[in-house]
Amino acid sequence: MIASKRFCASISFGKDSLCMLFMLIEKGYPLDEVVFYNTGMDFEAIYSTRDRLIPFFKERGIKFTELHPDKPFLWLMLEKPIRSRDTGLIHKYGYSWCGGPCRWGTGEKLRALKKHIGHNWDYVGIAADETHRFGKETRANRILPLVEWGISEAEALQYCYNKGFFWEENGIRLYDILDRVSCWCCGNKNLKELFNIYRYLPTYWQQLKELQSKTNRPYRRQSGKSLFDLEEEFRKSIKEDSMIKKSAIFV
Repeated sequence: MIASKRFCASISFGKDSLCMLFMLIEKGYPLDEVVFYNTGMDFEAIYSTRDRLIPFFKERGIKFTELHPDKPFLWLMLEKPIRSRDTGLIHKYGYSWCGGPCRWGTGEKLRALKKHIGHNWDYVGIAADETHRFGKETRANRILPLVEWGISEAEALQYCYNKGFFWEENGIRLYDILDRVSCWCCGNKNLKELFNIYRYLPTYWQQLKELQSKTNRPYRRQSGKSLFDLEEEFRKSIKEDSMIKKSAIFV
């Protein structure tokens, strides 16, 4: 006898996947298991959201599974021996920043989720206006509820706010200053996000600098700028902005 497919939801505990999760339950969709891939490098607000929801899953009989990388994230980033494809010899240690053309962390995550979920149905929280992500999810067993319901990123965020989920740290709502609340060390953060981390989340900025000091690859690969270079630019920008505001008082 062939077992019927189960219904799983890949959840990051960010705005889109959380909105999808609650709407699935509200609309009465079948849901057997929630699966979370924990890199160990997410914002604390993500882990707080996870901890808040674990009792919720238990009350409703929804299995909660937390997956982890086979090797620690920081070992893969900074210490793993990388061999040259041409010579087979070790030519560096660690993949360095995860982002851009080298999204090794994303690859690890997708492989782990695919292995665990297998051929079961998998709800994926891609919003209706994230058209650039549609083609990246080509598995036959994936389901995109937010796309089906026409829910945009902004609508998903407001829905979560209405539910009382705000992703706050240091008195700041992370979605007010970041485009995506993914890993705090994600190499795809834009200048606006980096500036806001520097200005409003100094603990994370310090951790980012510590990582930069351990890898030869600059954070901004195309421009060749390290986080130390960016910090100097941010410091000057804040100083100049302060001077402009002070001079305006006397105009």
